[in-house]
Amino acid sequence: MPHSATAWFLYPRRPGETDEAATLERDTLTLRDIAPHEALVEPLYGCWGGNMTHALQRDPVDICKLRREARVVLGNAAVVRVLEVGQALTGFRPGQLAMLFAASEVDRFGYMEKALAYDAPGTMGCLATRMVVRAHELLALPHGTRHELPRWAAFSGSSITAWANWELAYGTFRLQVAAAELPVPIVFGWGGGTTLAELDLARRQGCRTFQISSSEQRLELIRQSGITPVNRRPFLDLSFDESSFVTQPEKRRAYAAAEARFLREVDELTGSAGVNIFIDYIGTPVVRATIKALAREGVLATAGWREGMAVSHLRSVACIERHQHIHTHYARYAQGEAAVAYAERDGWLPLVDAPVHDFDEIPEMARRCAAGEGGFYTVFRVNPE
Repeated sequence: MPHSATAWFLYPRRPGETDEAATLERDTLTLRDIAPHEALVEPLYGCWGGNMTHALQRDPVDICKLRREARVVLGNAAVVRVLEVGQALTGFRPGQLAMLFAASEVDRFGYMEKALAYDAPGTMGCLATRMVVRAHELLALPHGTRHELPRWAAFSGSSITAWANWELAYGTFRLQVAAAELPVPIVFGWGGGTTLAELDLARRQGCRTFQISSSEQRLELIRQSGITPVNRRPFLDLSFDESSFVTQPEKRRAYAAAEARFLREVDELTGSAGVNIFIDYIGTPVVRATIKALAREGVLATAGWREGMAVSHLRSVACIERHQHIHTHYARYAQGEAAVAYAERDGWLPLVDAPVHDFDEIPEMARRCAAGEGGFYTVFRVNPE
């Protein structure tokens, strides 16, 4: 029989709407009956992700318009409890705990093309008290897991992305420089929770790790995670914009000074060796400095474009320096399973650095996330454990 749910909806841009981020609106919906390969689940904890902020900002696209849908329920990082399973669905049972797996539409090799509750049409996310998902959009949690469920909610988005990106970035680096030649690579990172998760993975693999932030709260969490924090405040003007760099001398001078300070800091921290792997989830404003900070045979790795999608570099320099640029988009299902198994065994899960928000607080929580307030991981409760 059909089930109803309460959800926070994103609606398409309306006439007269300003360029400010959209506001989520609460309403009810009736869920369709589950198909043979689907499950009805109830989210327990969700974690706000960068893709959700992009959706509210309608940047780079208006998700509702792209999907040609009247309203969309966001949220693809969550821990859920299975309520019902279709007759052809195997591997899950009612009462079982699982995570959402965001690879909703994949290519023939299993790599994600469209994300659950984002650009995949007809999908819904965890900003709802009930949701219908397909089997491949669920990833089982270890039975009787010893880790707290809010940490798994944070893990389900950022850490799975980090696992797949690090696997390719580190593997690419080791194709050029063997462990016997450089046992302890130096790894830096710009970005938020995914960068932190990836640097923690690098640290556990024996690398020297550094993460850059201007937030005291985030710098403290970086420190608690065993990663060396690097205060960004001395080089806040490190934000490259090509048009102002060419036309506004004062901004060009400010940027050049900030870049010089940043590169001096990298030199001091690395003993002038440079960065072997630089995880850059920011994009356009910092990529020029990121590339300059790379050592020879260095790897620039990303799975995001938080502050800009278009970047440029000199191919001749990249060739001579043997720089490799790695781009990934979430993960294959087997990578998700491997990441979960490693996390359960070795405790590689995010430290949730803020109180868990209630379902009623989601619009205000979304506003704070869009403003860059708070810590790396913003977790909210949907249903009681």
